[in-house]
Amino acid sequence: MATGNIIDDLKGRNEISILFVCLGNICRSPAAEGIMQSVVDKAGQSHRFRLDSAGTYGGHAGELPDSRMRQCAFQHGYRLEHRSRQVRSTDLEEFDLIVAMDNTNYDNLRRMAPTVEDERKVVRMIDFCTDHDHYTYIPDPYYEGMAGFHIVIELLEDACQGLFDALK
Repeated sequence: MATGNIIDDLKGRNEISILFVCLGNICRSPAAEGIMQSVVDKAGQSHRFRLDSAGTYGGHAGELPDSRMRQCAFQHGYRLEHRSRQVRSTDLEEFDLIVAMDNTNYDNLRRMAPTVEDERKVVRMIDFCTDHDHYTYIPDPYYEGMAGFHIVIELLEDACQGLFDALK
């Protein structure tokens, strides 16, 4: 896992803030936020984590997650109520960890980072998967059928648990 240094730095902290990022903040990143919230809640650790999500594209600002993602998440036991927003330049300074869903968003976020320290906070969600090692990024299900949304939920469940375990 190429993210060891920043993760090691965050272990044992009383509060960790994480921002999950995809393109439009209506599918993958709000699902990651909701799944991670469930993981930390079940572990009795919600007091340690501040979670949010955003998109590098702002065209969906104020919208709920895609109805297909909400339906799929609900079938897996998650309720997604986040309202989409675009990544702000201050997010890269304010959050301890910025988790990108794919390489394009990863590269865009690193370019946005005002300092080398902020750039170091940007990691890939897929790097925390433990059971789905044949994927190289979290795919965007927007133009796929419902099967694509279920795959994304499964990948995010794996990655969120892996991220939580790495931060313990």
